[in-house]
Amino acid sequence: MGECVIIRAGLAQAREQSSGGDSGASAYMATIMAAKGSELIIQSVETKHYHLPLTHPMTDASHGVMTHFEVVLVKLETDCGLAGYGYTYTIGCGGAAIRSLIELNLVSALLGADANCIEQLWDRMWWRMHYIGRGGLVAFAMSAVDIALWDLRCKRLDLPLWKLLGGYSREVRAYAGGIDLQLEPDELVEQTRCNLRKGFRAIKIKVGRARLSEDVERVRAVRQCIGSDTPLMVDANMRYSVEQAISAARKFREFDVYWFEEPTIPDDYKGMARIATEGGLPIAAGENLHTVYEFRHSIEDAMIAFPEPDVSNIGGITNWMRVANLAYTHNLPVTSHGVHELHLHLLAAIPNASFLEVHSFGLERFIKNPPTLRDGVMEASDAPGHGVQFDWEQLRQYEKS
Repeated sequence: MGECVIIRAGLAQAREQSSGGDSGASAYMATIMAAKGSELIIQSVETKHYHLPLTHPMTDASHGVMTHFEVVLVKLETDCGLAGYGYTYTIGCGGAAIRSLIELNLVSALLGADANCIEQLWDRMWWRMHYIGRGGLVAFAMSAVDIALWDLRCKRLDLPLWKLLGGYSREVRAYAGGIDLQLEPDELVEQTRCNLRKGFRAIKIKVGRARLSEDVERVRAVRQCIGSDTPLMVDANMRYSVEQAISAARKFREFDVYWFEEPTIPDDYKGMARIATEGGLPIAAGENLHTVYEFRHSIEDAMIAFPEPDVSNIGGITNWMRVANLAYTHNLPVTSHGVHELHLHLLAAIPNASFLEVHSFGLERFIKNPPTLRDGVMEASDAPGHGVQFDWEQLRQYEKS
């Protein structure tokens, strides 16, 4: 009976989404039914590399001025005709190396394999690349593949990703993640007002200017703009030493900062713990962590309050969910970094979701169905898989050979 309901729902969705009417719906369901066998064999792996312009130059304390970002995309096609898509991104360099790593080292581990066996394939990739990996480019490459595998699994079952992973709540609170370190206070306030008009009800700004007094002024200006009830986060992108971060946290406390993100390098667990205890602000960190073991140390030793795994560089959905479960066992909420169209599904799946970061490196201009914001909340869709529909025509002009 349950399978019949799934089939009917898939047929209705196919009729709505397919330009081919009933014939398109029939083709869609034929593919779904063909995929309901015992195996889902990967027959081809295709990669693409895009160098995408930002809407305007953006700055933070560690990476300077950024004008472009990269997307490395993986398409897995199976023997029954189903295709899954996954991707990772960079802040402007390294994309060619990630693509090369996938093509030269991971494709051979995937061809002929059963795409249902996600944990097995994750381990196969992890240990194949372990000696040169344990993070870095390998984690980025694995992320793109793993996301594609989960997209396939969801499409096979005709379920949206958020429901397959747990289905806790389709509604997720979202905040505007500005990359705005060099904006002056009046420019920052104007950006904040614009984000409030868009429907955001939580704001994050960059800190890490040359003088702490400048950071304090910027935080003060935004707090005055948004009032006392709107959450305000600050992100230092690892700019401060431990002592500087403690001083900054003490100054920022006056403005009821919701969290202090990456105040120093993530490798300094003891230093991060000192910032948390002596600075007196909750710490968020995780975008530069690439293994679940690093998150364990960050939670237990560095005392971070908001683990922040990035599905595009933690090894994909498989490892992201491990971090979310680890956080749950420590009674901690999970936030996200980047690729909000994917993280929307992941946070909607779990009971310990915090805010979704709506990142300035967004794909809105390059996908046909970007998630929408209403009164501070985004809703995960019911499209099968992660539901991201790429605008191939728009992307083509930025493709790298």
